[in-house]
Amino acid sequence: MPISFGRILGLSLCVICLSTVSFASTIVPKTIPDPVNDTSVALNKGEQTAILAGGCFWGVEAVFSHLKGVSKVVSGYSGGTAATARYEMVSSQSTDHAESVKITYDPKKISYGQLLKVFFSVAHDPTQLNRQGPDHGKQYRSAIFFTDKEQEKVARSYVTQLNKAKVFPASIVTQLVPLESFYAAEEYHQNFLAQHPNHPYIVIHDLPKLEQLKKNFPNLYQP
Repeated sequence: MPISFGRILGLSLCVICLSTVSFASTIVPKTIPDPVNDTSVALNKGEQTAILAGGCFWGVEAVFSHLKGVSKVVSGYSGGTAATARYEMVSSQSTDHAESVKITYDPKKISYGQLLKVFFSVAHDPTQLNRQGPDHGKQYRSAIFFTDKEQEKVARSYVTQLNKAKVFPASIVTQLVPLESFYAAEEYHQNFLAQHPNHPYIVIHDLPKLEQLKKNFPNLYQP
């Protein structure tokens, strides 16, 4: 299975220290405030989608797959063209894609703002520019690809709220851009954590995220 240099570096960390904890659990605050502004259930009809990018999609997909109200999460690529939506090309940093996840959710059970709260506090570190942990490159950038004006309003308001409250030790660098397209990643990337729970990268960087999700969001967590 082809993997990027960042993931190779991540695997080498196992040899150095198997007790290493996830970067998210050491840098991102354990709790952050709820968004002051959130989407209204009255405006939503049926299931909705959210597209988020926060580093390697393996762990981000796993986090959102364990949320009540989320029916499906797909790893993929956003920000580039169909012709370059292939892992080998995205990993070369020669495209504009970011590793992303497409989240299908029921807004009556979980709001867009709640998804963003998990995104900022568990799924990744929003203060890291073009990287997450051992993974370096613009394909690992933090980004919110909003699908409509309502999502844009909630996302921008929440970023402003968190920065103003100085929740993080540095400013949030998450890009907020309109979604143009989302392309599903190769099949071997889908549901990767569940398929390979003992993979060294997963053990070091992603399983701790699930533990943090379970601890900090017991009302939203589902096995």
